[in-house]
Amino acid sequence: MFTTEDMVFTYSRAQALEDGVLVDVTQTAKEAGFKVPVAVSAKVWHDVVEPDQTALDRGESEGGRLWDVLWMARLAAKAAAPGDDLINFQALATIGER
Repeated sequence: MFTTEDMVFTYSRAQALEDGVLVDVTQTAKEAGFKVPVAVSAKVWHDVVEPDQTALDRGESEGGRLWDVLWMARLAAKAAAPGDDLINFQALATIGER
């Protein structure tokens, strides 16, 4: 087993949030039924959650798109087998040009 002496580098969740690599969505995730802190990658935030002008013109919002992602994640988590540590799911979004 590895010990702290074997560690070459660590990068904490707090550091990733501070650096902007992760975006904390815990508050909305709690509303969606999550009981643990939740973050999405900056890429997921930019590519999926943050609506482009085409999506805004359709009436979509950042909050609505985030809710959709978290809701699909919650459904996938509920359907997962006990002990699963990786859950794949799809949250479909129309993404136009940025």
